[in-house]
Amino acid sequence: MAAFTVTPSSSICGVCIPTACRLDARDGVPAPRFLHSRKQAKRRSSTSWSLRAGLWDSLKSGFLNTNNSTETVEPPLAPLEEEEPIPEELVLLERTLPDGSTEQIMFSSAGDIDVYDLQALCDKVGWPRRPLTKIAASLRNSYLVATLHSIIRSAETEGEERKQLIGMARATSDHAFNATIWDVLVDPSYQGQGLGKTLMEKVIRTLLQRDINNITLFADSKVVDFYKNMGFEADPQGIKGMFWYPRL
Repeated sequence: MAAFTVTPSSSICGVCIPTACRLDARDGVPAPRFLHSRKQAKRRSSTSWSLRAGLWDSLKSGFLNTNNSTETVEPPLAPLEEEEPIPEELVLLERTLPDGSTEQIMFSSAGDIDVYDLQALCDKVGWPRRPLTKIAASLRNSYLVATLHSIIRSAETEGEERKQLIGMARATSDHAFNATIWDVLVDPSYQGQGLGKTLMEKVIRTLLQRDINNITLFADSKVVDFYKNMGFEADPQGIKGMFWYPRL
């Protein structure tokens, strides 16, 4: 696997769906419904300068001479402003199906995801089975969980709809500088429509809007070109990733 990174200067184009695109916006099985609850993200842009200034001031005047003795003065810590990220939901695509029903493809960063639905999606793309308890833990400990759902509304029965998970990506982060994207997958029957690219672009945009500027991922060789076309570079600084695996 190759390690990749993207920087804020990379070109991140808009949502690339050719049709109507609107930006206006079960071992011990856990509960079947998992609602991703995200810890409060810490907004750093408004405080980083004051923190640096406090450090510089302490270097210049952190030592006070009092009766020929030196006393170290600790600079006061600037409080960090905390802000709960607002989940985003928007319709990426809307179309009429041959039977007259309508389908919407919905993007969401709210992390509202069913672990059984996610396991079924992993089965569709051929991923190895993982314990549901670990799937739930990975979602719970993620900084961002983004999903794509297909919502089909019947033309015959008013109010009847079918919602299906067709895509997901998640990211872990230190909530300050770095984030790593994991588990990017799209239902094979929905591939080839630009949805995977759109999902990645929305994840990157969401991270950048939260002042996370160093974004990395690990890619299998068959999808390296996909990520390169989105602005990711393989080891741009010549840094080689190292891995430790259990020796069974």
